[in-house]
Amino acid sequence: MIRKPHALIFDMNGTMINDMDFHTKAWQRIFNEELGGNFTWDEVKVQMYGKNPEVLERVFGAQRFTEAEKIELSLAKEQRYQQEYLPQLALLPGLAEFLERAYQLNIPMAVASAAIPFNIDFVLDNLNIRHYFKAIVSADDVLLSKPHPETFLKAAQQLQIAPTNCLVFEDVPKGAEAALNAQMPAVILTTTHEQHEFTHLPNIIHYSPDFNGSFFSELLS
Repeated sequence: MIRKPHALIFDMNGTMINDMDFHTKAWQRIFNEELGGNFTWDEVKVQMYGKNPEVLERVFGAQRFTEAEKIELSLAKEQRYQQEYLPQLALLPGLAEFLERAYQLNIPMAVASAAIPFNIDFVLDNLNIRHYFKAIVSADDVLLSKPHPETFLKAAQQLQIAPTNCLVFEDVPKGAEAALNAQMPAVILTTTHEQHEFTHLPNIIHYSPDFNGSFFSELLS
């Protein structure tokens, strides 16, 4: 028997939409074409977590860019990502129905993402799903990125639900670790990483490629 959560907290990229390859592609082109790098796809993919300035610092070092340059590069990357991904923009299969069901049951929901508001607005407004969410926590709202629990704890606080009664949906190990650090169980969408990459985390209750299947219907029953 699955315990019905009091609130649902969703990471966005790779969790609600299957877009992480587009983020990786946008960063790889900027790293290599504009910043003189020679990074492989796999080398870029492992950096796909946290705030954009943190990605730049991990790859090029903390002293390479000024704050203004990091902001400029971050925006350029997101503009490139949005332009290429917009024709493919869609919720993961089953998520539209899952959101509507939870909404009808008055289960409070939040988006808790390392994305900047520019990207969150791009998804919520183009897909017309903003009304489902009572709270939105972006990169601009936290000091410490995942795997620190601040992102998820702020979402729970805004929803006025105890962290242990919130269920997180994530797609990357660092995000699932952030949920663990917030004392929240997590469901993993296997869009970006494989199941074996999460085996060290004891808070995972389910793995799925999308939001279809009996687990999701039983979760809200």
